[in-house]
Amino acid sequence: MVTAALAAFLRTEGYDVGVMKPVHTGCRDPYSPRASARASDRPPPDTAVLMRAAQTRDPLDLVTPYRLRLPLSPLAAARADGRAIDPRRLRAAYRALTGRHEIMLVEGSGGLLVPVTAEATMADLMAGWDLVLLLVARAGLGTLNHTLLSIEAATRRGIRIGGVILNHARPVPGRRRDPSEAGNGALLRELTGLPVIGPLPYVAGLRRAPARAQQRWLTGSRGGRARPGARTSWHSLLHRCGIALPARR
Repeated sequence: MVTAALAAFLRTEGYDVGVMKPVHTGCRDPYSPRASARASDRPPPDTAVLMRAAQTRDPLDLVTPYRLRLPLSPLAAARADGRAIDPRRLRAAYRALTGRHEIMLVEGSGGLLVPVTAEATMADLMAGWDLVLLLVARAGLGTLNHTLLSIEAATRRGIRIGGVILNHARPVPGRRRDPSEAGNGALLRELTGLPVIGPLPYVAGLRRAPARAQQRWLTGSRGGRARPGARTSWHSLLHRCGIALPARR
């Protein structure tokens, strides 16, 4: 959802944004020689949200070349479907999309070290494509270890890191909040020197919300006013990714 909201945000800033989710698992209508043309051309859920946010009509076989049936890692899901993921096909699709758009956003599947093939992880794809990493991490307890390990794995592979986005992917159970959330962002800034955004709140139905609602969620604006420092934080993070937002008139 963060990738889609970021695509919507950049669209409202006047950028031509392309999106890609190289591998989508857990698809109800995966591509199959036996599937009807209508079913196999239907974007799976995450891809559909990305394309709607970016307002693109790129071919589905470029945006998500591999659509797999089971909600597993790309490697495990491909094996269950009797298929093999070809990184060359993924790279060719990415190159084709970069030629169509000013900015490209690529959403991963799972974490950095999730296997795409027996030889390559998501991190290996990122390094090979020279992408800048925006690391989306949980907001609460455990995020320091998880995030620092991910940053270490990315650094070892020479992946440039733009920043960290803390996110609530699920509703917060009960009324008692995790006490670690109050300080996790500041600690990560101190320990990594990276821009840290969030935590972004969980909002039910956000996937189906209009692009402007997704933008407000991303930037923390309410009633047309952003929370203090929100826009500055996004400028800092995007600047590290090589994206300089145009000045507002």
